[in-house]
Amino acid sequence: MKGLKRGKFFLGLLNRCGKELCIGWQRLSWLRQMNAPPSLPPPLRGTGVFVASGLRKVYHTGEVEVVALHGVNVALDAGELVVLLGPSGSGKSTLLNILGGLDVATSGELSYKGWALDGADENTLTLFRRNCVGFVFQFYNLIPSLTARENVALITGIANDPMAPEEALAMVGLQARMDHFPSQLSGGEQQRVAIARAIAKRPEVLLCDEPTGALDVTTGITVLEAIERINRELGTLTVIITHNAVMAEMADRVLFLSDGKIVKERRNENRRPASGLEW
Repeated sequence: MKGLKRGKFFLGLLNRCGKELCIGWQRLSWLRQMNAPPSLPPPLRGTGVFVASGLRKVYHTGEVEVVALHGVNVALDAGELVVLLGPSGSGKSTLLNILGGLDVATSGELSYKGWALDGADENTLTLFRRNCVGFVFQFYNLIPSLTARENVALITGIANDPMAPEEALAMVGLQARMDHFPSQLSGGEQQRVAIARAIAKRPEVLLCDEPTGALDVTTGITVLEAIERINRELGTLTVIITHNAVMAEMADRVLFLSDGKIVKERRNENRRPASGLEW
C-alpha cells in the first residue's frame, strides 16, 4: 500500500513536470523556427534520423587525455536495427551516449531529424531525451517498491502520446506479470519491464546498451526477441551495442568500432531472427 501511494505521488509530480517540459519543447521549436536567419539552409547534413560528422570525444583525468572517439561519421535511418560491435574501450558506449543526449561531443556535428544537437544546452538535451529517445541499459534501474505496471506508468504519466502501461508490457510478453514487484521477477523479466518502460512513450529511437550483458543465453534471446518485435512492429530506429558478434546477425546494419573509430560496416541482406541466435 505504501508503495502504491508513493507511486501515485511520483506520477502526479512527474505529470506536472512533464506538461511544463512539453510546453517548453514546443516553445523551443517555435523560437528556433522564428529566429532562424531566412537566408541560411537547414542545419542538417543528410537525411537520416541521426547524422554525425567528425564526432570527437576527449576525456580529461588530471593531466591525462583520453580520446574516446576519433572523428566518427555515421548516419542512422528510421526503422533500422543497427548493432554497434566492438571490444571494451572501442568507443561504442561513448557514441551511444552522445546519440542519446547523455553526453556531448568535444567537437564535430550531430543532428536529429533536422535539429542540431551539437552545442545544445542541457535544457534542450533534457527535452530531447524525454520526448525522442528510449534507453535500455545492462542493469534494469527499476524502482523496487513499484510494480511492473507502476514502473512503466512513471513514463506514461509524462509522455505526450503514451501507450497504456498494459499495452507496453504486453508487447514484451509480460501481461501476466504486471502487478509483480521487481523482486518477484526474473532478470529477463526485469529487463523486459525496462524495455516496456523505454517504449511506452513511443520514442522514435531506442538505444540499448548491452541489454543482455547480465543475462544467460536463453533469457538474453527472450529479451532480444522483445527488442526485435518493437523494431519490426513500431518502426523504431533501434541501436544495440554489444561485444557479442552473434547478435550482429539480427541487424540490418553492423558498425564495427575499434579505438574510437568505425573501421568497417556490414549490411545484412537477410536479418536472422533473434530466436535463431546461438552463442
